[in-house]
Amino acid sequence: MEKRIIHIDMDAFYAQVEQHDNPELRGKPVIVGGRSFNRGVVATASYEARKFGVHSAMPTKTAHKLCPDGIFVHPRFERYKEISAQIREIFLSYTELIEPLSLDEAYLDITELVNRETSSREIALSIQSDIFEKTGLTSSSGISYNKYLAKIASGMNKPKATTVIDYNNVLEILHVLPIGKFPGVGKVTEEKMLGMGIKTGKDLYDLSKNDLILKFGKRGESLYNKARGIGTNELTVQRERKSVGKETTFNYDRNDDAEILAVLEELSKKVSTRLDDRQLAGRVVTVKIKTGGFEAHSRQMMTMDPIFKSEDIYHYAYSLYHEVKEQDVPIRLIGVTVSGIEERLYRNMTIYDFIM
Repeated sequence: MEKRIIHIDMDAFYAQVEQHDNPELRGKPVIVGGRSFNRGVVATASYEARKFGVHSAMPTKTAHKLCPDGIFVHPRFERYKEISAQIREIFLSYTELIEPLSLDEAYLDITELVNRETSSREIALSIQSDIFEKTGLTSSSGISYNKYLAKIASGMNKPKATTVIDYNNVLEILHVLPIGKFPGVGKVTEEKMLGMGIKTGKDLYDLSKNDLILKFGKRGESLYNKARGIGTNELTVQRERKSVGKETTFNYDRNDDAEILAVLEELSKKVSTRLDDRQLAGRVVTVKIKTGGFEAHSRQMMTMDPIFKSEDIYHYAYSLYHEVKEQDVPIRLIGVTVSGIEERLYRNMTIYDFIM
């Protein structure tokens, strides 16, 4: 049976949640971003704000210039996680073959649900209807025979869209698709391609595999396949967590060790809480800093045994900080990560259990 993959993508998720929870924000340009006006970054923007050119990953300061009447809201990630869990429950009521990409998007393999009486489009519409009924939020879906085409389809007619790409229309769609819309083509690659005259999928399609490999190395074959609608249809249903980390960007560049270390200790506690909640531990601690000049530096250290307690994480982070931090160079960001993750043994045992 031909594969049927759905990519569900919530419409301006964070902003939509804020508008749903606060009716006074509905119909207004809502911009969800970092706490600092000067340092913050836009997490997402409502469609009313997008009309002014505001988009995710844009500096908050730029967003304010483009949309001075925008309503800036601090993100509430616990609330977003709560709603994301509700949406996942809806997905599970259809299939267990789910590959989450983030809080607001996921792939679903619905191949086994499609039959003569029920089309893939009808299933997607049913899922979107259930999401709206449960959360009051709208979503868009893309349906195709592989993952990357499903992702392209979900973004084509947002918001509240349901779009199908199949063997009959795939080349028609890909040939006119701007090259920057292809998944995996980032800003740097897009600029390189535009400089080569590769502006659309048709331009990419017209290049041979050897040409693309010469121009883009190992990625050349993947680009050749994407131009022809070829991609994987296998979902990564379970992902192993490889690291747990937390970082913060300061409102102003800081150079006081005591002040910075206090923040690092708090970050260590938050990482510890995340590890403890999942009954995990790790063997590698990494401290990352970013200077006021946007230079990133990091140091890492392997621990003797797997750790998860905040005092242990901070013990290593403290030493690493003094290795990576230059005395006279202020920093704007600091973060700590624990990797080499594994499940904790004897999670519910005490010292008395070992004695017995």
